[in-house]
Amino acid sequence: MQDSTPHWSAKLTPEARSVWAKHDRKTEKWLPLWRHMADSAAMAGRLWDAWAPRHLRDLVAGNLPGGDEDGRLLVVWLAAVHDIGKATPAFGCQVDVLAGRMDRLGLKMPTLKQFGAARSRAPHGLAGQVLLEEWLEQQDWPPRHVMSFAVPVGGHHGLPPAHEQFHDLRRHSELLRTPGLSEVLWRAVQSELLDACAAAYGVRERLSQWRAVRLSQPVQVILSALVIFADWIASNPDLFVLFPEDRHRDEADRIDAAWRGIGLPRPWSPQVPEGTAQELFAARFGLPSIRPLQEEAVRLAREAHSPGLMIIEAPMGEGKTEAALAVAEVFAARTRVGGCFIALPTRATSNAMYGRTRRWLERLPGDVDLTVFLAHSKGPLNDDYAKDMRAGARTVAAVDLDAVSDVTTSRRDDTCAASSQLVAHQWLRGRKKGMLAPFVVGTIDQLLFAGLKSRHLALRHLALAGKIVVIDEVHAYDAYMNEYLERVLSWLGAYKVPVVMLSATLPAGRRRRLAEAYAGEADPRPELEEADAYPLISVVTPGQESVISRPEAAADRRTEVEMEQLGDDLGALADRLESELAGGGCALVVRNTVDRVLEAAAVLRERFGPGAVTVAHSRFLDVDRARKDDDLVARFGPTGPRPAGPHVVVASQVAEQSLDIDFDVLVTDLAPVDLVLQRMGRLHRHRRGRGQCERPARLRTPRCLVTGVDWGALPPAPVSGSVSVYGRHALLRSLAVLLPHWKTLPVVLPDDISLLVQAAYADRAAAPQDGWVDAMAEALTEHEIAVVRQQRAAQVFRLAEVRKPGRSLVGWIDAGVGDADGTRAGRAQVRDSDESLEVLVIQRRGDGTYATLPWLDWGRGGLEVPVDAVPPPHIARAVAASALRLPYHFSKPWVIDRAIEELERFGPEVWQRPECHWLAGELILVLDEDCQTRLAGFEVHYSEADGLEINPAGART
Repeated sequence: MQDSTPHWSAKLTPEARSVWAKHDRKTEKWLPLWRHMADSAAMAGRLWDAWAPRHLRDLVAGNLPGGDEDGRLLVVWLAAVHDIGKATPAFGCQVDVLAGRMDRLGLKMPTLKQFGAARSRAPHGLAGQVLLEEWLEQQDWPPRHVMSFAVPVGGHHGLPPAHEQFHDLRRHSELLRTPGLSEVLWRAVQSELLDACAAAYGVRERLSQWRAVRLSQPVQVILSALVIFADWIASNPDLFVLFPEDRHRDEADRIDAAWRGIGLPRPWSPQVPEGTAQELFAARFGLPSIRPLQEEAVRLAREAHSPGLMIIEAPMGEGKTEAALAVAEVFAARTRVGGCFIALPTRATSNAMYGRTRRWLERLPGDVDLTVFLAHSKGPLNDDYAKDMRAGARTVAAVDLDAVSDVTTSRRDDTCAASSQLVAHQWLRGRKKGMLAPFVVGTIDQLLFAGLKSRHLALRHLALAGKIVVIDEVHAYDAYMNEYLERVLSWLGAYKVPVVMLSATLPAGRRRRLAEAYAGEADPRPELEEADAYPLISVVTPGQESVISRPEAAADRRTEVEMEQLGDDLGALADRLESELAGGGCALVVRNTVDRVLEAAAVLRERFGPGAVTVAHSRFLDVDRARKDDDLVARFGPTGPRPAGPHVVVASQVAEQSLDIDFDVLVTDLAPVDLVLQRMGRLHRHRRGRGQCERPARLRTPRCLVTGVDWGALPPAPVSGSVSVYGRHALLRSLAVLLPHWKTLPVVLPDDISLLVQAAYADRAAAPQDGWVDAMAEALTEHEIAVVRQQRAAQVFRLAEVRKPGRSLVGWIDAGVGDADGTRAGRAQVRDSDESLEVLVIQRRGDGTYATLPWLDWGRGGLEVPVDAVPPPHIARAVAASALRLPYHFSKPWVIDRAIEELERFGPEVWQRPECHWLAGELILVLDEDCQTRLAGFEVHYSEADGLEINPAGART
């Protein structure tokens, strides 16, 4: 069947042909409604045939009696009729000349002025859904079934209608059809267009079969998203141009040219890897040997009844990421999903994973379309992703092959061929479309947004429903974020999306709640909370028994760590490190706040010298932070030359995850026990190879010193900064489970990891000593109150659970946040944090000119930045790479307002032009020659060595 049949429009009455849809800016002509109907239907058919992964098609087909054929018919037909709401007086009145033409044919309507504000009651999506529901009821459909089929029409601009909107519109039927003699003609035209589409797109004979169908909500979401997608493509005037009148083009040529022009990537279609797990890991990752955990993960993926949720718990450095990617390939082949999304806690960890994912993709076999997307706000500043963007840069426009005189057959074929090199597709970029690329790496926010009631949520669901989802560091999220995560998991389970979760330190209760969220409330999994082995792999498939496997830890990974208490006096810290590093060696000092990092670094520099102390925390420019991470891995990673020492790295929590670094001795502030264990994973992490200095004799026994505590109190009292970050309950629980290990009983990794984590996060725990009872009880009460507050706060904008089949999406995202997913406020909705400001940092030199900071690497330092012209692209990009998120000092609403007011005083108007996209709308923080300034009552100082320092005005000496 043709995607779009031009002859059906020829049979329309003049009245139906007079209804218009939109303005074509290329030709300055008004596009008739029937033309846009045909174009949208054609694009929906192409999306179904060539872009939609088989997994999505099967999900839709499973709801329909005719399977895949019915699925295609339904999505094409819905795309064809999605704008039927434009065949109404409320829409037609907007352009006088067009309204006049319709009026002369008998389609009477008030003028735009006469309608006034009343038109807002009939947005054309809502009007279209009402018209389609009426028409379906005329086809003898039961009223309770029509809404779920019609909602893709009502929601094709990103917001499914609310119930109140229907009631309001039905009280004002004059917006749909002008009362009087014209009402009959309006009704006839609306029915004529719907009848014509039903006949042209082959659904007339299927309606009697569909009327008994109760569409599931996941299928309604997919249909809605595909209609939105098709509408966007068909509305692009660069794709759907009118060819010159002197060159005849039939409809098929026109559609083919548009589809070639957008050049969407094909879905990933892997085969189940053959051979042993060892051969798979050698081929994909170049690993000469395989760990037991990795081998077991692949076995379970191959043998699972059907792919579902796999949770992999194993120590740091055990190869969980490689295991997850191998499982992803197996699961993708078995479920026929079309891509992979990898979610990580932060932009920094996402950037690091992007490089690893690129290397994996380049090793995948077969004809894989390597289209990628780095999903976070600063993705284009990542060098690897910028390279992929350049590789994918092209003009998105209709490709008329016959207009090229020397086009060869091979060139024609190349137009639709998969990209054999990594590219970021020109059209699949940005916060609404980027996630639709086959392969995506991004922050966890991008996943949690699927649980946030916001505009175009259906598109985000479409992107996830066609992929396997990998979630790293799943233990790293608080009660607020977990509310969103569990809700998203419930939808992923309904979409039958395979999910792989990774953690080194996952409490058993969390494991069970995550599994039950995915499997559904009616499918309890108590066995997952009872499992106490480590490492552990759990496989959960809805409706099937859980599979729990206990692979052995790698034999060379066992480490015994001696634990000691250390007072919080900075002099004592310096003395102890001086003693420990007397024979050389490298120490890692982890502090829970940036202020404590900087205080410790200042004292340690006085003792060891400036060159022997490195600082790492989150208050560095993006470009400086990336360079510091690379430097840490280069010097302290598995293959680095390593300084002989003494050398001390003083870091915040940035050192506890995703950095493959190794130190001889660890000093850490008290933290929740799972994070203490994460930090201990940086202690004696690697065996020293040839060419690397040996560990000094004194440091050959792994040793962890815990500070940030008043050890003389009963119970010991964590410092206030740590309490503000983690809460007293988690810290006291950590102290309680570590109590037996001070000096006498070492912590054995990985053997003790699960035992300590499960003990610390048990629902109830006995106080280890009499003096602890009251303090632990008070802390527990505080914790429970905080958790309830977080959960209630998250529920305000959290998406509802999946409803029973037949329940429509009407009201699906009522009281949502609008388009907030791309804003600071939107990101704050899925994280329990105050809104923060991000600034771009430049320097004002003594001669009054402006420049990037002088030390920036890759030729970005000291570039003069013009303020009276649009900066050249390489300079604008260097400024954009100098992004810095302001800390908690600037998080209160009144401080934010004052800071924004002061920052906006510097805002070159020329930078707001569209061609200056790197800088338009950004806040610029201008430092003086000494890299200092004042902002909102604070003194701000930035340095290459220490990053951002904030003090109350007048506090610095």
